[in-house]
Amino acid sequence: MKAKNDPLPLASVTLMKSVALRLFAERGIDGVTLRQIAEALGSRNHSALTYHFGSKEALIRELIVDGAMQIDSRRNAALDRANATGGPHSVLEVMEILVETSIDPDPPAWGECYNRFVVGLQVSNRALFMDALAGCWNSGYQRCLDAVRKLKPDVPADILNQRLVFMGGAISGILAGRETELADKSRDHPMWSHPQTLHRVAEALAAIVDG
Repeated sequence: MKAKNDPLPLASVTLMKSVALRLFAERGIDGVTLRQIAEALGSRNHSALTYHFGSKEALIRELIVDGAMQIDSRRNAALDRANATGGPHSVLEVMEILVETSIDPDPPAWGECYNRFVVGLQVSNRALFMDALAGCWNSGYQRCLDAVRKLKPDVPADILNQRLVFMGGAISGILAGRETELADKSRDHPMWSHPQTLHRVAEALAAIVDG
């Protein structure tokens, strides 16, 4: 959070978060210190990070909320557009919304990191992740699930809910894997960079839900 009369430009705070997110995504939250983040920013002094965020945990919490808010905003906007034309019209359309809105439309030069960050965090410290969200910034996801339920009225609720849980785990893992592969600049990744890949991910998720 930017403090009043803070001399550091907002762009610098944004860069701090972006670099921290990359390191947490690559190494996990337990594998990164504030000092290492400062060094990655070209400084040996981590006081600016402490000044802005207070602690490593506070920085992690802010990164969780920042990404969740952006994804939720994109999802709700996409659902509003679909609703305006009487949709979503199919489970595949809902899955495409979920996939497309999970992708950062303006990633930093080193690529997307949020999905890897979140998946790793949920493995190592799910309690911190859930507490940071505090039940917020998930309305778009819940609207997507409600849309699926309306599209699948003949599937028993317990079975459909189980499929939706499977789908939720699959989308996180697939997109985190995609980020990991695309972050590797040592070689090309034609499967993951193919223009149809995200659509095919949505098709696979729809198959889980449709059964």
